[in-house]
Amino acid sequence: MNYTTGDPIRDTKAPEGPIEDRWDSRRFNARLVNPANKRKLHVIVVGTGLAGGSAAATLGELGYQVSSFCYQDSPRRAHSIAAQGGINAAKNYRGDGDSIHRLFYDTVKGGDFRSRESNVYRLAQVSVNIIDQAVAQGVPFAREYGGLLDTRSFGGAQVSRTFYARGQTGQQLLLGAYQALERQVAAGTVKTYTRHEMLDLVVSDGRARGVIVRDLVTGEIETHLADAVVLATGGYGNVFFLSTNAKGCNTTAIWRAHLRGAYFGNPCYTQIHPTCIPVSGDYQSKLTLMSESLRNDGRVWVPVRAGDDRLPGDIPEAERDYYLERIYPSFGNLVPRDIASRAAKNVCDEGRGVGPGGLGVYLDFADAITRLGRPAVEKKYGNLFEMYERITGEDPYTRPMRIYPAVHYTMGGLWVDYDLQSTIPGLFVIGEANFSDHGANRLGASALMQGLADGYFVLPTTIGDYLADGPFGDVPQDAVDEARTQVTDKITRLMSVNGTRTADSFHRELGRLMWDLCGMERTDEGLRKALERIPELREEFWRDVKITGTDEGLNQSLERAGRVADFFDLAELMCLDALHRTESCGGHFRAESQTPEGEALRDDDNFAYVAAWEHGADGTPVLHKEALTYDYVKLTQRSYK
Repeated sequence: MNYTTGDPIRDTKAPEGPIEDRWDSRRFNARLVNPANKRKLHVIVVGTGLAGGSAAATLGELGYQVSSFCYQDSPRRAHSIAAQGGINAAKNYRGDGDSIHRLFYDTVKGGDFRSRESNVYRLAQVSVNIIDQAVAQGVPFAREYGGLLDTRSFGGAQVSRTFYARGQTGQQLLLGAYQALERQVAAGTVKTYTRHEMLDLVVSDGRARGVIVRDLVTGEIETHLADAVVLATGGYGNVFFLSTNAKGCNTTAIWRAHLRGAYFGNPCYTQIHPTCIPVSGDYQSKLTLMSESLRNDGRVWVPVRAGDDRLPGDIPEAERDYYLERIYPSFGNLVPRDIASRAAKNVCDEGRGVGPGGLGVYLDFADAITRLGRPAVEKKYGNLFEMYERITGEDPYTRPMRIYPAVHYTMGGLWVDYDLQSTIPGLFVIGEANFSDHGANRLGASALMQGLADGYFVLPTTIGDYLADGPFGDVPQDAVDEARTQVTDKITRLMSVNGTRTADSFHRELGRLMWDLCGMERTDEGLRKALERIPELREEFWRDVKITGTDEGLNQSLERAGRVADFFDLAELMCLDALHRTESCGGHFRAESQTPEGEALRDDDNFAYVAAWEHGADGTPVLHKEALTYDYVKLTQRSYK
């Protein structure tokens, strides 16, 4: 797959001046919309997870007229509900040396120096407000004996800044955002559309003006218009088929927006989570995450000797390799996810993995139970232990958990500026759907932080600066008709194939290809092979996919086929992005670019930029580079030793 190089791109909205003053400066200089005028402005928010739910609720509270869309049967079913371990915030309740600047530094370093300084510092600043907001909503964070909010540690940090609600942090935070959303529904400022999937973006006069959606129950194609559109549709980890994402998670909304002119930032930056229950069979449909919080007290190890198939309890201490503690003594089991994942892969490649196929390592709580007592461990992790036992049939209190890395999060997404606006005016992108804050690797417990920061605090300010020029008038019918035709033509084409294979069978094959060739380790040869095979597989899909039923009414086979079609196109761009970036950084690990110790080796002279991909007029990708500059952190080789 060829590409061309276009003009550099620059974030023109990022303020100048001292980094600690930039967000205040932007907030002051952003134009305001008076309350009476807000009632005349309409905003569409697609997605009801932490980013979308909090954004819709806050925009409604401010007085805008908001339409909220989700493909689930309730906003409460958004995938944010699956987040377990916690949410970061620089409140320094422990008095252990944390600060806004330290959270900023940890995030830039954790992302292997491939994120923007201004965005990350703002995220650290806003984090301190998120906890107060959530507590005011009644989110039941864990508390210490004296009543203060409790915190624990997560990977990539030596302080305890992660607030949590047992192993259900995402669920509890989403319920807080949901009740704020429902309050605005009752007030009449927000209207929700459940079981509606966005299939295209309406662009008129260069602006995003609405969405084309399909009612997943009736099959009806609907047009909804507004003065601005906000995408909060999550990540694209399901391109790998097996991931920790819910089965419904997909790329369709952001990919269709990309085809309309929104640049795609760093698509190859995908995160592998080190703490997942290993694959158990050929017909498994998804993987289950075990929270990173377990690495606070669980110790990761494998047998010293390759091929040692004894039960874990029969292997004495002297014959165990606590490899993370050995290799990274300063951080131990709490190294960042990309490093822990590669370390697990390496010991398994050496033949020291445990469980079926040798694709697993132990996460052992014996020391914690001895030190703290079983009741204390149950209080902190009980629901996670119960989930593990239900899935595996093994008791983690008496036998170590078995874990292995799996696809979890995507740092790439639609390119946005400091205002969270894409290259299409009026199209804002928040949460995991954008690329903006995490660089090449996200630190644990920072996804919830970014989603709520964008939705509660950043977008409501920056979108006002854009809407100050509104309302933008009627949308010409030809712009609507063109978008609707794109949607209906694609559905007709899918329904007319009438082949022999299910969409899931193609998706599974694509996912295996991506995991093998664009997963934890990438090579020039493997990526070129993927770029040859993906178009062939896509052609087979359009020639042989079988969709049962009709396009009228409920048809989940049609839903999946449309999403898989978009995954094919995205997968090709991901491999191209990974091929062109001949360095290793964070979750993007090129085997040809590593230190003698096997760590990721960056090339700052040639790749200290955001890769912003444009869908060219003839379909050829165009690469625009946004240079990354660092004034407040020093570019160094990451070390957690």
